[in-house]
Amino acid sequence: MPGMISRVLYTDEVACVVPSECKKYCGMQASCSPIAYPLLVVELLPSGVRGLVVSALWASLMSSLTAVYSSASAVFTMDIYPQMRPTATKKELMITGRLFVIVLLAVSVAWVPALQVAHREQLFEYMHTLLSYLTPPVAATFLLAVFCKRVTEQGAFWGLASGLVIGSCRMLSEFAYGPWSCSVNRKCPRIICGVHYLYFAMILFTISLITVLGISMFTVPIPDKHLHRLCWSLRNSQEERVDLDEDTEVKSPEPQAQPDTFVEDRGCLWKAWDVFCGLELLPSPKLAPEEVGVPETEQNDMAEGTAHRATSGGTEEREAPEERLLWSKALGLCGLLLVLLTALCHIYFH
Repeated sequence: MPGMISRVLYTDEVACVVPSECKKYCGMQASCSPIAYPLLVVELLPSGVRGLVVSALWASLMSSLTAVYSSASAVFTMDIYPQMRPTATKKELMITGRLFVIVLLAVSVAWVPALQVAHREQLFEYMHTLLSYLTPPVAATFLLAVFCKRVTEQGAFWGLASGLVIGSCRMLSEFAYGPWSCSVNRKCPRIICGVHYLYFAMILFTISLITVLGISMFTVPIPDKHLHRLCWSLRNSQEERVDLDEDTEVKSPEPQAQPDTFVEDRGCLWKAWDVFCGLELLPSPKLAPEEVGVPETEQNDMAEGTAHRATSGGTEEREAPEERLLWSKALGLCGLLLVLLTALCHIYFH
């Protein structure tokens, strides 16, 4: 609806068809349709409402970016990095997650030249083009895994691999030759670049489906005892599910926590580094220098005795949760005030 309203109100700008005219209005030769909604916001809305809309757009953009970066960092830190370093400590995992986010930011900035090479003037279309090349194999594999018990690990792997290879070949060929255009004569074969990316997504989805099902039919099926409540046909099963990797799973060594000893206070830079990494020293019994060599069993007995005395005698420990709840509410209130202040600044200055 906003696009049609903008097309009616600003026919020359939004509905331009001559490449030279489109270049004059919006800087793009193909079409000026991407400026339809921003043109409505800038030309029709008053100053206060305009700033509110802009702040909402920025908030949604930041929310999407932080969600993507946080999810990618969590996957790498919790699933991939422990396989490379099974004895990694919590501090190391936290620092690794922070550094991985920085790497993702660097890759995002480095991808800007690829956008320019792609010869696409519309970012929205470019984003959906990439999704059409890379997501159909994932969608096909997930769909079959939920609704078909016959799918095996080998079929899912080779279906994903073949689909991603085909999609990557199409993406690289379009980067090299540029997208197909009726006005520009390019050297890209029509069978590769002449197929619209949405049609290519349907073709790639079908190829991935056939590959997953075909390979799964020639491999050993997974017994039902491993699939209870994991697929649609067994969603209401009450039987106990047996882990597929239970026999082959190797328990990774866990780092043993060491009690804190009396050390000198660190400087402000180290404390700032801990705050940046999100580290917090957990409360644990501190040992004097003469107690460092005491066996672990005796240390546990001493800790149990201290905990028993604490629970039997004091009120400070019972008041601690209420105090933490109070500070949690205060922190949430401060965050809400900051969000409102940011929105008001956008409203006032726009």
